[in-house]
Amino acid sequence: MIWVATPTQQGWLYLAAVLDMYSRRIIGWAMSERPDQALASDALTMALARRHPPKETIHHSDQGSQYTSKAYQQQLQAAGLIASMSRKGMPYDNAVMESFFASLKQELTHHERFVDRDTARSQVFDYIESFYNRQRLHSSLDYRSPEVFESMARVTN
Repeated sequence: MIWVATPTQQGWLYLAAVLDMYSRRIIGWAMSERPDQALASDALTMALARRHPPKETIHHSDQGSQYTSKAYQQQLQAAGLIASMSRKGMPYDNAVMESFFASLKQELTHHERFVDRDTARSQVFDYIESFYNRQRLHSSLDYRSPEVFESMARVTN
């Protein structure tokens, strides 16, 4: 998990996301005017509700104050997740998440001038739920989308 900021004419909009490393699917996300612990917790809450991960699933993030906060760490512990954090100043430790945000910027936010946060929210929602998870092909998934990859995995299990 990590967050990214998108400029709008109203001010910044921040996105926190949780990515499933196996399928590259964004399973939880939240947007807010502030990059705080509540934003990170909202994204994690969505991910937990969608996936119900088994105990001792590893949750990886950077060392931002949102993720090191007592409240966030308690949320991880209550869900039975194991916290893993990148080394300071080492974005490569979280390369898959960094790659998602680079794709979001390259394919959406760098080409748009958002009038307001609601417009940005709507377009980021569409990018994640309609395009990234369902249509975007990933070389690491043998050029399949996360949705197709997960469907195929369910059939073979």
